[in-house]
Amino acid sequence: MSACVPTRTSDSPHTERVHPPHSPPRAPHRRFRVAGADVSASIAVFLIALPLSLGIALATGAPLQAGLVAAAVGGLVAGRLGGSPLQVSGPAAGLTVVTADLIHRYGWRTTCAITVLAGLVQLGLGCLRVARSALAVSPAIVHGMLAGIGVTIAVAQMHIVLGGSPQSAVLDNLRSLPAQLADLHPAAVAVSALTLILLLLWPRLPGRTGRLLRKVPAALVAVTGATATAVFAGLTQPRVELPSWSSHALAGLPEGPVLGLVAAVLTVTLVCSVQSLLGAVAVDKLIAARPGLTAQVNRSDLDRELLGQGATNVVSGALGGLPVAGVAVRSAANVQAGAVSRNSTMLHGVLVVVAALLMVPVLELIPLASLAALVMAVGIQMVSLHHIRTVTRHREVPVYAITTLGVVFLGVLEGVTLGIAVAVAVSMHRLARTRITHDEKEGVHHVHVRGQLTFLAVPRLSRALHHVPHGSCVVVELDGSFMDHAAYETLQDWQRTHTAQGGSVELTGRRAATETDTGIGSGSGSEGVVPPSSTVQPVNGTADSPLAGCRCRPWTPWRNHQCDAPPPEAPHGGPAAEHRAGPPSDPSDAEPDGRTSAVLPQVAESAVASGPARSAAASAPEPTEPSEQVRQTDTTGPGERTESIGAASAAAATGSGPSGRQLVRGISAFQRNTAPLVRGELARLAREGQQPSQLFLTCADSRLVTSMITSSGPGDLFVVRNVGNLVPPPGEESGDDSVAAAIEYAVDVLKVRSITVCGHSGCGAMQALFDAEPGGVQTPLKRWLRHGLPSLERMADPGRPWARLAGRAAADAVEQLCLTNVVEQLDHLRAYASVSRALRAGELELHGMFFHVGEAQAYLLSEAGEGRGEVFDHVGVADLSA
Repeated sequence: MSACVPTRTSDSPHTERVHPPHSPPRAPHRRFRVAGADVSASIAVFLIALPLSLGIALATGAPLQAGLVAAAVGGLVAGRLGGSPLQVSGPAAGLTVVTADLIHRYGWRTTCAITVLAGLVQLGLGCLRVARSALAVSPAIVHGMLAGIGVTIAVAQMHIVLGGSPQSAVLDNLRSLPAQLADLHPAAVAVSALTLILLLLWPRLPGRTGRLLRKVPAALVAVTGATATAVFAGLTQPRVELPSWSSHALAGLPEGPVLGLVAAVLTVTLVCSVQSLLGAVAVDKLIAARPGLTAQVNRSDLDRELLGQGATNVVSGALGGLPVAGVAVRSAANVQAGAVSRNSTMLHGVLVVVAALLMVPVLELIPLASLAALVMAVGIQMVSLHHIRTVTRHREVPVYAITTLGVVFLGVLEGVTLGIAVAVAVSMHRLARTRITHDEKEGVHHVHVRGQLTFLAVPRLSRALHHVPHGSCVVVELDGSFMDHAAYETLQDWQRTHTAQGGSVELTGRRAATETDTGIGSGSGSEGVVPPSSTVQPVNGTADSPLAGCRCRPWTPWRNHQCDAPPPEAPHGGPAAEHRAGPPSDPSDAEPDGRTSAVLPQVAESAVASGPARSAAASAPEPTEPSEQVRQTDTTGPGERTESIGAASAAAATGSGPSGRQLVRGISAFQRNTAPLVRGELARLAREGQQPSQLFLTCADSRLVTSMITSSGPGDLFVVRNVGNLVPPPGEESGDDSVAAAIEYAVDVLKVRSITVCGHSGCGAMQALFDAEPGGVQTPLKRWLRHGLPSLERMADPGRPWARLAGRAAADAVEQLCLTNVVEQLDHLRAYASVSRALRAGELELHGMFFHVGEAQAYLLSEAGEGRGEVFDHVGVADLSA
């Protein structure tokens, strides 16, 4: 059969395009087009941005046109140059207090110059690629800063809502608020109240009609309703005034003290950068929540986003606009409205320009009280109860509170500085706070260390250890994640002295530790405490359990485990015991990241140097009766003990062959190490049922670990595996309906959004298909592999170009068949009625994938153009970075 496959050269008459790898693969070059989803999303964002831009300009005391300039520049410049395709930039409420203070101190033209300088600083930081450093700021500080700004905005706008004028400082606004309440303006209060009522009730309209009406932004409805009411009722009150664009003030040379201007530039840079970068990360999370969008939109490039924001602030400030940053409300609306590219952001900027030029008479009908009520509501929402609960749960209330109060009463830069200082103090306090207790239970002395064990806690640790009587049995419980060198030396010196005086020491903590792997024996005199900066966990089994003390990671292959206990029938001190105690002699024995366990060298040294220690480790008692078999347990909470491995399982581990021991030991390690981490997520999946986003059809090859390759978790993939990742064509009377049933169930019942067919290198099924001779006995394997014959025929067809890997030719004919098979099975998929129906409705996507096992490299299928065949494009690390 292999003779029917023609030989082709790897040279192609077509010139291949060389481009950096990315995910998803780059689409063929096309003329500029705007998707319908981008058009509708841009309109939704524009309807939100227009009233908010005017309201924020009003709150800062800047010309109202400055808000429109910033919104238009944010859409066009940041939308085109930014690193977050779906983030919408513009005048942000988080900059209101900063901008208002700058206008009050330096005037409008100097404020524009400060915006330009801040943009230049952002460009410099972007060139230095330090964008990710901004994410190191504690979330409690960011939330506290936004809450303080929100309080300041709400207090200031309250005066306009009541018909008055705000003061420049928060304290002045609070002092004058009682007098303002005594002097209400009924028209302003009525318009403001109507605006707030519409803002509150519009998102809560019930029923099908309400669901349709809620597609119109609440901010637009509130301002439009209040404006229409004021016009028809003939209410006399201040309205929006947009002077002629010919008199619009542009940036001027900065005037003022140098230190003050530098502080102003740094403040604007800090607030704009942090808010934009955190907004980009939030947008990535929103995109990840939409599986169909993740394949179309790349993750945010934070350094490029910082460069785009810098260029935007330079242009906005030069044109007389407000400072610009990424805006969470507009970005969330953009994603939820179905935007698929940066065209929606840019088109929203175009709509703002059109409105600023052609809708001036309409905009001048808007009452200032309505805009003030809108901005006041935004300020109140910035004090988020969700954020308060989050910082409370993480015990960071002092950081949040100090930052909020500092922003309200001192200013943004001062408040953030205070927040950083408090955050550092809290971290140092947590690092230095260590509780050490000593008690005695049934003749055993317990020294419990709770917290990080650093040099600051060494005096208290030495004092507690000094009270332990000589020659006694001691259990030192380390309940922390860090131990520095000073504490390590103290523990090791004390342990040597105590064991030399006839005592015994057992060290327990957060990582599994036994007498063998810690080097601390009962009166053995062996040396070696757990090394500094390591963590320790309690052993859930007994010391003689063959299942206890497994320190290997979940992805460690069984053959590389360092926890294999000697078989029970092995003689004491025999080869099995020596293998257990000795150091790894082959690099393959290392853990997955290339590092051996930190305690293994010490274990080996003490086992070789100390005869008693070696004999004690080798002579662990073995259970003789079934009732004495070890039970592996996992403590799930106070008073709760769940049996993981029962007597029968333990018996299987000790009495069966090596494969049985590996299986039971692996289950035991899962119950002890992994199950506590995933129990909450699996409980949620058990309650909600499975809702996978993808059907992943791949080969049954044992080397393909789908969750590892795709970095997916429980519930993400509906996986179907068979020999050769084959999809039998529908309608064949073959008796192989399992694949068809899985496809129908995944598409019609589970409503998956995509199906991926994944082939791999070195596929034994493709090798068997390639080498098969016609005729002979039809075994089950041969009958199954006949579904791969169309792939072989496709490869042999001279009229069809071969599928290929980007950048290189297939290594051999079998690898070429593996690539062709993926393409052919995708064609088989399209023939299924459920798949075809979902594809026509735009509810399903098909993907081809090839995984090279030896290179640990994934390739995704992309169309190379008519007559050029299919290309499997390289997916690299750069595609996954932000």
